[in-house]
Amino acid sequence: MAHVLIATYGSRGDTMPLAGLGLRLQRAGHGVTITTNTELAAETAALGLDARAVDIDLGEPSGEPSLKDAMALVKPAGIRQLSRTLLGAVEDVPADVVLMTPFAEPAGQALAEARGVPGIPLRLQPVSATRAFPPSLLAARSAGGALNLTAGRAAERAVDTLYNGVVADLRRDLGLPRRSARRLRRDRAAARQPVLGGWSPAVLPRPADWRPGIDVTGYWWSPEPEGWAPPGELESFLAGGPPPVLIGLGSLMVPAAERDRLSAVLDDALRRAGVRGIVQSGGAGLRVPDRADVLNIGAVPYSWLFPRVAAVVHSCGAGTTGSALRAGVPTVPLPSPGADQFFWANRIHALGAATAPIPRTKVTVSALADAIRAAVDDAGYRAAAGALSSAITAEDGASAVLEAVERAITIS
Repeated sequence: MAHVLIATYGSRGDTMPLAGLGLRLQRAGHGVTITTNTELAAETAALGLDARAVDIDLGEPSGEPSLKDAMALVKPAGIRQLSRTLLGAVEDVPADVVLMTPFAEPAGQALAEARGVPGIPLRLQPVSATRAFPPSLLAARSAGGALNLTAGRAAERAVDTLYNGVVADLRRDLGLPRRSARRLRRDRAAARQPVLGGWSPAVLPRPADWRPGIDVTGYWWSPEPEGWAPPGELESFLAGGPPPVLIGLGSLMVPAAERDRLSAVLDDALRRAGVRGIVQSGGAGLRVPDRADVLNIGAVPYSWLFPRVAAVVHSCGAGTTGSALRAGVPTVPLPSPGADQFFWANRIHALGAATAPIPRTKVTVSALADAIRAAVDDAGYRAAAGALSSAITAEDGASAVLEAVERAITIS
């Protein structure tokens, strides 16, 4: 059996689906090492994985990078620090294949080449240029096939430029010949390096113009927590009336002033919509005044909570979007700029499983209240989400990754 290195770094939402993949690979008999931020290392190790903490002081006690430090990871200095620290953390790992997520890809690609082993990039959102849709990290709607493709290629070149100096440094550190980031990307495409997307093809099919080797596997799920039991207060609240609307922004972090504004908007919107509500504090620290029809909560597994609510108001990150669809519940999207949230929000709205996206920075009481009422009252949203749930639950994204890993090892 092989030893698989999963090189990843980021928030809980970035890391734990990869831990789920690691457990699937381990059950198949492979050894697995996974990198995490410092705060998630113990939790990941408790699952039975060899977890290596990448200690670059980019975390807070919540296990989420701070706003300032998250921004550092999209700058060359931050990428360089992360890459070198990650390589040091896995120096003794006898990897036969390297799986890597975007923040870890500069280090992962260089390490795989230096070791002479296969490297497989993993994506929670599409980043390869296509005519089918615009770049997922731009808060943009489709501009038509030609412009989508042009924008996608421009985004690829921008990433090449961002990574170029870091790639040169890492290759020098590892004794590899000098190559530009752009040339390396083109060489890997020509070699048909596997790239795996961890979302459902029922939600976003594989574009026909992607090169061979880029595939969509189905979602990858975070491990189910062993021994977890819901708080009695939460169980009592759920049993005390009709299904509530859940509001939570996951690991999204906002400044204190925005937290207070959002909390006030959520409180008033729940009142105006006339629905029971659960508010999950999350990275934003949301909280509304306690009252009989509203409950404030902390972390609760989505797989347990989502099927018990009428709708979910969330930021439409990749993982939360998948969890809501798997549960078959409608979404009220509150996406933020600068990531993939608008992309997924627009996508599931187009599929009929979500109301129209409301930008988080522009949300008003009336707009949110109206969207909540529509999500609860219009049976079409739940029907569309339910149809997607049936497709998603029939998929096995982790097994598809296992097959790709074993195929890559056999070929190498």
